[in-house]
Amino acid sequence: MNDFRKDFQEMRAGFADRTGHEAGDENVYWAPIVVTRGEIDAEIERLASLPLPANGRRESLIVHPLAKAAAPGFAPGIQVKLSVLKPGEKSAAFRHNATEVNFCIRGSGSTLVAGKRIAFARYDVWNHPSYAVYRHVNDGKDLQVRLTYSNVPLLQHMQVYLPEDEPKNETEAEPHPVEEEKGSHAGDPRRNSPYGMIRIGADGGMLMPYEILINPEAVVSRPLHFPWKEVKRELDKLEALGKDYVGRRLYMMYNPITGRTNGITPNFFATMTIRPPKIVDRPHRHVSAAINYYFQGTGYSTVAGNRYEWGPGDLMLSAPGWAVHNHASNDEHVYELTVQDQPLHITMESLLWQENLKKPAALLGSEPGFETNRSKAAA
Repeated sequence: MNDFRKDFQEMRAGFADRTGHEAGDENVYWAPIVVTRGEIDAEIERLASLPLPANGRRESLIVHPLAKAAAPGFAPGIQVKLSVLKPGEKSAAFRHNATEVNFCIRGSGSTLVAGKRIAFARYDVWNHPSYAVYRHVNDGKDLQVRLTYSNVPLLQHMQVYLPEDEPKNETEAEPHPVEEEKGSHAGDPRRNSPYGMIRIGADGGMLMPYEILINPEAVVSRPLHFPWKEVKRELDKLEALGKDYVGRRLYMMYNPITGRTNGITPNFFATMTIRPPKIVDRPHRHVSAAINYYFQGTGYSTVAGNRYEWGPGDLMLSAPGWAVHNHASNDEHVYELTVQDQPLHITMESLLWQENLKKPAALLGSEPGFETNRSKAAA
């Protein structure tokens, strides 16, 4: 068998009778898990003790016990990968049809991605567009450790994940620029059809010809770098918000190509949060899953009535889909990175969010969302 011919077992579809079936809670909620700093440090030490493999990738996946073997994620649609490079080492070129959020938790280095060199330091965040060729380099003096969040499990579940080691005939070149066109694409012969777009009905529906279907408007996705020293400067200003503030003290690292879905990639948002001492968030819930990495301070999370303690260097699946949860800091400042698959849910029109448990949930992105008391809080 090859890419052009595969042998399939003969199968027949079945019918699942749902006549009169009453809707109920059929979800299997993944339990929250705290992966401690000690566990992560031990795995870093183990990886660092291994000889450098041919592709230069010393890495482990952090896998939830409920994950399927064919889609090993830390949340159902989120893969978290731990990677280690020693000084002077680099990984081989790689690409895949997944998008990534990268986060340096130790050391420094650089990434060559889509023709761009990103020199990163500890706690810096940067994204990788889909199918962009990249490699990582440790040009620093210390061990380089990264966490990478991607939508690989979702693609694996769909059986369409396509990774490629050392892509042939592909360089780490920047994507071809796309000319910005205003109005229609009538000047593009590839998008021409003798009939064009055809209005159907009175509600705004249209028929799209095949010429446009197979040549949609292209938007170049570029790697973006969010240096921690710059993010922290802005984040620390949010401490001035008083204890009565009902929102979260955070900034989302925004990629403009995600538009109204508010992401760093089309799948994920990535936020940096500051929690001053003794701050307790209001309980809330959302269908998007959230993974927190706490890199300063201690505190606890309450998820569906269960309390979980965490400290610096801990990684936590803190919000399994639709579980009521909130977070609290102890006696010191907390800094954390949160990765959540909210943009994907906005795209799918599935992002139910209940900011206040005393009020109804909203379908964010499809109807008006929520307000904070920012105008009444400190500047």
